[in-house]
Amino acid sequence: MQAIERTLTSNEVAVMVGRRHDQVLRDIAKIIEHLTDHKSVASDLFIESTYEDSTGRSLPNYLLTKKGCELYATRMTGAKGTQFALSYIERFNEMESHIKEQALKIPETPEEALELMFEFQKGTKEKVAKVEKRVTDLEENTVLSAGDYSYITRRINQRVAEVARGFGKVTNSQRGELHKDINSGVKKITGVSTRTQLRQKHFQKVLDYITDWEPSTATKTIVRQMDLLD
Repeated sequence: MQAIERTLTSNEVAVMVGRRHDQVLRDIAKIIEHLTDHKSVASDLFIESTYEDSTGRSLPNYLLTKKGCELYATRMTGAKGTQFALSYIERFNEMESHIKEQALKIPETPEEALELMFEFQKGTKEKVAKVEKRVTDLEENTVLSAGDYSYITRRINQRVAEVARGFGKVTNSQRGELHKDINSGVKKITGVSTRTQLRQKHFQKVLDYITDWEPSTATKTIVRQMDLLD
């Protein structure tokens, strides 16, 4: 148990170094690859594990020992490397202190044993909750992947085409007004100024909006008036 307590998750490391978790996983994979001739050493530094994300999925991660963190820190230079070193040293010192404190608290009665057990469970749950929140925040604020961004663009084009059919044959200018309307709505519901600022947490909300989107009365009027001007 103490060996596990003396580790940091790759999710925590990602938060500490300001990188996406998938990037940290790739970094660790490269380090392990370089340690091909020292597999036993690598497994002592980076322990394969899993965690549960906010949707309940079980996803891979690593548990990094102190030496694993030291090795990972060698990949970074300058202020980031220094900041990470300070962060993980502080965390491991906290864990060491906690383990020592627990070792000193030897219960002498059943009541004390129960109290110690509840105290330990409470502390563990609080730490897990904090880590899960940080992981969730990191995942939700990740920039949309190119694939997800392209999918949103395709759905917008499809929805505009569906609505445009209700106006009969439309010109590019009329179609442009419809695109302007739907894009304005996307930015409004997500609070971004451009679609390139969309984050992973916006993905499903935007898809739902696109499905339900109808142009405003003003936009419909403009599109119809453009027919009269042609």
